[in-house]
Amino acid sequence: MKKHSFKTAIVALMLAIATPAFAQFKINGAKAAKALGKTAQALTITDEQMAAYVKEYIDWMDEHNPVTGPENEYTKRLNRLTEGLTSVEGIPLNFKVYDVIDVNAFACPDGSVRVFSSLMDIMSDEELLGVIGHEIGHVAHKDSKKAFKQSLLTSALKDAVGSTGKVAAALTDSQLGNLGEALASATYSQKQEKAADDYGYEFLKEHGRNPWAMALSFHRLKNLQEEAGAKKSSKMNQLFSSHPDLDLRIERMEQRATKEGFEKPAK
Repeated sequence: MKKHSFKTAIVALMLAIATPAFAQFKINGAKAAKALGKTAQALTITDEQMAAYVKEYIDWMDEHNPVTGPENEYTKRLNRLTEGLTSVEGIPLNFKVYDVIDVNAFACPDGSVRVFSSLMDIMSDEELLGVIGHEIGHVAHKDSKKAFKQSLLTSALKDAVGSTGKVAAALTDSQLGNLGEALASATYSQKQEKAADDYGYEFLKEHGRNPWAMALSFHRLKNLQEEAGAKKSSKMNQLFSSHPDLDLRIERMEQRATKEGFEKPAK
């Protein structure tokens, strides 16, 4: 079966945007003031509203990307790898595979983890577990929640979002597309990435997995970076922009796993 491209937004919008996030929009003073007003309103978003937006977004993503079925080999592999990984910090986890050509994975604040089939094609089980452990770390530390809220702010989804105590109104396809684009360009700080590495490492240990998976996944990402070179195509997506200083992170994870007596998995 032919794989599709990952859809984070309206296709025409995706093709039109080729500049960095902060250079995409040029606004005059009046528009800037209006944007600041929307930001102030969005700061009042309640947890209930956030949960509604997250659910609406992940439902939209699952609808607009090809999700592999229960009998698909990708699904079976992911289910086997994540068996027993049911929750993190009280947040229930759920896993699905998108059968797309892009090389990526992401996690939403509600515990929804989506792994792309093309990433599964090029990673071993241990490497995939490292990526999954890291993404779960961002969920546990509420990094995903903060990034989602910030994307609501920057993409200015609603003129009156959070202005009442009720759950915000349903988003249009265009608004969901804008949200997806904002999330795709969101990045975490080095401190957040380090904390997610550590959480993923411990999470894998607690569930009987070899934490060497963290270092191995970063090795694979580094190799892919080198292969992609200056092209940095959209197929490589956020895994590269959100994982800086891979050499240092590889060294730190390797040293920790070695010190704690874990055996490096054979290739």
